[in-house]
Amino acid sequence: MNRTHLAFVGAIAAAALAVTACGSSSSTGSAASSSSVSSAPAAGSPAPAAGGGSITIGSANFAESVLLMDVYAEALRAKGITVTTKPKIGAREVYIPAIKDGSIDLIPEYSGTLLAYVDTTSKAASSADIYAALPAVLKPSGLEVLAQSQAQDKDAIAVSAATAAKYSLKTIADLAAHAGSLIIGAGPEFKTRADGVAGLKSTYGVTFQTFKTLDSGGPLTVAALKNGQIDAADLFTTDPAVPAYKFVLLQDPKNLYTAQNVLPLISSKKVTPTITSALNAVSAKLDTATLTALDKQVYGGTDPDAVAKTWIKANGLG
Repeated sequence: MNRTHLAFVGAIAAAALAVTACGSSSSTGSAASSSSVSSAPAAGSPAPAAGGGSITIGSANFAESVLLMDVYAEALRAKGITVTTKPKIGAREVYIPAIKDGSIDLIPEYSGTLLAYVDTTSKAASSADIYAALPAVLKPSGLEVLAQSQAQDKDAIAVSAATAAKYSLKTIADLAAHAGSLIIGAGPEFKTRADGVAGLKSTYGVTFQTFKTLDSGGPLTVAALKNGQIDAADLFTTDPAVPAYKFVLLQDPKNLYTAQNVLPLISSKKVTPTITSALNAVSAKLDTATLTALDKQVYGGTDPDAVAKTWIKANGLG
């Protein structure tokens, strides 16, 4: 990624102050889309402890990722796994090395952007093709993905309704004739990622006058777009701010932003039948409408862990 907004301006402000925060917690307690990942522990993996083993789950530095981290955590605690959480550890450029070096063992991911990160040459765009391509490119790093959910949250280029009307914008391509006098805002990683500034130029011929570093689809970016400090933004398609502020998500006919199914990325050393079945059961219950509704609660000020616990219990997963 990573969302009615007028009702939670205070929550947004609080989130802005905490956008770089990092913490951890630990406790014991608490079949989706086709998966090509083995449900057995990887060769040489230690057997789970009597209480079910332990795992450290991280999240990226935006609210939806924290929510999904808590959902995974509650599902695993329900199966007797000892869980430590490390929220908001950073963008993909930070958390992929962290899972490789064992600082974390598991993180919620988005299939398309994950593939683009580990394989810059991939042309896969559909959910099925992206999912099929991931195991081979992740295996050399000792990583794998479990079953993907039907939930998708894609990056999108958003503009205000006024900007869309002024320049007759419907697709990203429509920006090409006007972007030279416009400002785009996004998280710092957007400036260098293949599906960020570079991708807009190579795919659509869109070059903005200025790139303004904000947060990754978070409250700073939303506020800047709402207040006219930027003209376009990289936002998430499940963000409640989009309908709340009547932002326009520009169509992406050339699939710069590919399918983005939510799925667990895990160190192969930590894969066990218990962990796999628990997380696959989560993916089986999670679709885009559900994720959007959960996001709305979080952005409305409800603690993500409380949202996760309620959802896990309501769906018979805890």
